[in-house]
Amino acid sequence: MLRVGLTGNVASGKSTVADVWARLGAAVVDADVLAREAVAPGSDGLERVRQAFGDEVVGPDGLDRAAMRRRVFDDARARARLEAIVHPEVARLREREEARLREAGATVVVHDIPLLFEVGLREAFDLVVLVDAPEAVRLERLVRDRGLERDEARRIIAAQMPASVKRRWADFVIENEGSVAAVEREAERVWEQVRRRAGGDGSGAPPGRLRIDMHVHTAGSFDCRNDPEKVVERALARGLDRVCVTDHNELTVALTLAERHPRHVIPGEEVKTAEGVDVIGLYLTEWIPKGTPARETCQRIRDQGGLVYVPHPFAGGKGGGGRILPEIEDMVDVVEGFNARLHDPALNERARAWGEERGLPMGAGSDAHTLGEIGRGYVEVPAFDDGAAGFLAALGSATLHGRTSSRLVHLASTVAKLLP
Repeated sequence: MLRVGLTGNVASGKSTVADVWARLGAAVVDADVLAREAVAPGSDGLERVRQAFGDEVVGPDGLDRAAMRRRVFDDARARARLEAIVHPEVARLREREEARLREAGATVVVHDIPLLFEVGLREAFDLVVLVDAPEAVRLERLVRDRGLERDEARRIIAAQMPASVKRRWADFVIENEGSVAAVEREAERVWEQVRRRAGGDGSGAPPGRLRIDMHVHTAGSFDCRNDPEKVVERALARGLDRVCVTDHNELTVALTLAERHPRHVIPGEEVKTAEGVDVIGLYLTEWIPKGTPARETCQRIRDQGGLVYVPHPFAGGKGGGGRILPEIEDMVDVVEGFNARLHDPALNERARAWGEERGLPMGAGSDAHTLGEIGRGYVEVPAFDDGAAGFLAALGSATLHGRTSSRLVHLASTVAKLLP
């Protein structure tokens, strides 16, 4: 069962998306409904709220939400007291609903949670979808559709975590600055991708697994023109969960992308060593200059807590035909067992054989220098705690996937080198 978190700031249109997905077959669990149940008449939650805040916040139908909102809106300590009562009860009710839906055979459960990021629930879900609209648009909706005074609407918007921060942590973003029909179409488009992730047509990793292209270039490389943001966008559209950005002798773009998309980008660098052979470092934080000797390159990677990943080790030129391997083999963490830009299958086969003889994990990547190549090589691994150690452990259970790219991709790299 795929567990999806759906969130969005006030007046973003999240409820519209939830309604569309429910019509398309999703089981939707509304956090607001659970929150009301948590403080319904006769509930333990309501009694605890009464004891904490007094009778004035309790009405005939349970919690007087308007009175409670006035009480906690500008009082962080009071809000924390309320959350300490309500949130654990809502979590219990959410687990109850999930168990019921799992028993009923639901394949996708969508949790509609307005404050998903604020209450630290990002890691509770397989995917998170954010619905967003410009602040000016949301302000007008609050005034027009909910009858709020403009100053009050501004206060409500200002009190929430900025959507710009939430966008960095979401797996998908649904833009909603136009008509209802437009956001419904966008909701349908994203639903298809969510459904694929649940195994609906096999184009995404099954729940509990991740697909990672471990060798991807951006415009940070001298022989590539890929817009960095479009690299991430294309990877997700193709069912990948993450990409290792491994620009030639360059780390800045990878670090920037990893900061913007921490759940989808692993920062790396493909270093041309003094011997003229490429070595990749993954989970890097510091740039390693071109021309650093191979063994020193490996040591610098290790000193940063990164992984030493040997790409295309038996290719001529960039791989050195394997000549550097005896010098660094005791420092290698992962071997590239499939590179989609190698047209001689024997080169990948030799890499796999070399790694298997030494009991090393295998990686796979597209070595993409064009957007069309992204995803032509990837590993599928168990979900892991992000970091070098977690990824290395997951690679021990990896399956390699890939298909060789057209020889024309090398022409694109040549052209990119000639462009200013």
